[in-house]
Amino acid sequence: MSNQIIVTVQGVDKVGIVASVTATMAKYEVNIEDIKQTLMQGHFVMFMLCNIENSKNSFKEIKDALTGLGEELGMEIWVQKREIFDNMHKI
Repeated sequence: MSNQIIVTVQGVDKVGIVASVTATMAKYEVNIEDIKQTLMQGHFVMFMLCNIENSKNSFKEIKDALTGLGEELGMEIWVQKREIFDNMHKI
């Protein structure tokens, strides 16, 4: 589980969001294990459970690349380690 990350993408819907995010993940050798997305009144939201075990890049490098992509796309992209995400959502 220590190699799993949660990636959340949200913002106004536009063409190419999924393609851009997944292309960046492929470049950094991030494996998508589960993906959910929805569109609510023109607002795009996507959650991905990913594995970075085979990546040659650090968590920080992957996070910085995806955060930077979010800025380019005008979207919010959050990247968290799964353990932190799980602990934040325990109540």
